[in-house]
Amino acid sequence: MNKKNKSLSKNQKLVLDFIQGNKKPVKAYSILSNVQKKGINAPPQVYRALDKLIEMGKIHKIESQNSFVACSTSDCETPHAIAFSICNNCDEVSEINDSKLFKYLLDFRDSNGVKFAGYNLEFFGICKSCEQIQKV
Repeated sequence: MNKKNKSLSKNQKLVLDFIQGNKKPVKAYSILSNVQKKGINAPPQVYRALDKLIEMGKIHKIESQNSFVACSTSDCETPHAIAFSICNNCDEVSEINDSKLFKYLLDFRDSNGVKFAGYNLEFFGICKSCEQIQKV
């Protein structure tokens, strides 16, 4: 176990382990059904663990799918400033780590001069694997 994970509660560890063990985003009820035998018995227990893991930067919520993925950098320094690419075909999700994009968004203000404290961007397209399959 990672030293930084020692500060996690039992439920947080169970939820994080399940999310990290999946390549695709997972929904809260899928998490619940897969960890029930290990002691998490009710949706509020899962949601409390998810909220804390998001706050700690260990996972992210994919808003459009109402699902969760592990942070690709393990301990995100900006849990409320993230961007994802999502394949329209296979639903594969990749966390975007682009310094130019983040610099632009850090300095960005809308037409009313509002500077944003956070964002959750989701870009949709076709991943390379699905693109190759479509060409065949």
